[in-house]
Amino acid sequence: FQKYMSRKQGDGGLVPGKLVFTGELESFTGKLYPEILTELAGDHEPEAFNIGGPGLVSMIHASQLLEGNDFEVRFYGGLGDDRLAGRMIDMVGKTPLGITNLRKISQRPTPFTHVLSDHTFNNGHGERTFINNIGAAWDFTPEMLADDFFEAEIVCFGGTALVPQLHDQLTDLLINAKKEKCISVVNTVFDFRNEKLNPESPWPLGNTPESLKLIDLLIMDREEAIRISGAPSIEGAAAYFEEQDISSFFITNGPNELYAYSNGSIFKSCPLIKMPVSNMVAKEKLKNPLLKSDTTGCGDNFAGGAVASLGWQIRDRAVGDLDLLETVEWAIASGGFACLYMGGTYFETEPNEKLAMVNSIKSSYHKQRQRG
Repeated sequence: FQKYMSRKQGDGGLVPGKLVFTGELESFTGKLYPEILTELAGDHEPEAFNIGGPGLVSMIHASQLLEGNDFEVRFYGGLGDDRLAGRMIDMVGKTPLGITNLRKISQRPTPFTHVLSDHTFNNGHGERTFINNIGAAWDFTPEMLADDFFEAEIVCFGGTALVPQLHDQLTDLLINAKKEKCISVVNTVFDFRNEKLNPESPWPLGNTPESLKLIDLLIMDREEAIRISGAPSIEGAAAYFEEQDISSFFITNGPNELYAYSNGSIFKSCPLIKMPVSNMVAKEKLKNPLLKSDTTGCGDNFAGGAVASLGWQIRDRAVGDLDLLETVEWAIASGGFACLYMGGTYFETEPNEKLAMVNSIKSSYHKQRQRG
């Protein structure tokens, strides 16, 4: 692994906690990816084959929490013309998520990510390294979203940095969402493409200053917040987004405290605050050493929990009177639950099974927060 580690920012080498594209890793090493993977993993088979993607995993989770409550959750995405596409559709079909708009769009491979996981990293909290093949996602265009995408009350753009044509036109999509009076949620992912192109410049979100004023809830991790803002620290990034008059944002920070903020336009006003992760989840992970090695999907499920909370709240409350802290609690419980099984997507054995388990963590976390 160390042989293939990055030597300078954006050079295409492996970096713990970050994402690199297969093509860039091939350029960095001078080897084809299958050869690199064999050297890294030997004959070791993956511990899990699971649904991935910041958009897909978060929407699966939201659909599981909202199932049976008069909600419809749909996903729009592109697959390649290969065996993996069929396998993906079969797996997603076992969830409540609507996948009519998940279809084959390209002769390129279906997008995939190999996740290398090290449970000893960061004092035993674990860390992942991601190797991604964008594949068919290169060919997904804004026109493929169709008009009915904007007929929803909430629209979500998840990990658009892995869908380049959507990412570059994100501002226009957010303008459309605003025109249709949709609540827009954007959850980000490591943007290796722009990291490679301009390693010294902030990552763009379409036209960033304009996009930020249009986003109702922006969800990022520490690294993404720093690179999008151009600030040198998570504190500086939080201050930057607050100054941009963004409606609301969350910045996660692994096992450390996260940042949350609302200017009062969607959620009730909430000054910038820091909130801890779930003690209950931390204790459960300590009971099972195998769980320490996998935090895959925690951020994606965090985003899905936030979306589910938004759904419940807009059914019962007026926009502007939504409770940011309640949404944070559902997000933290959802991200925490994803630490307690392998992979990003949990496949239920019966409806509302996951809701019950996440709700237990959420109730515990609410009491933890009240105790201070």
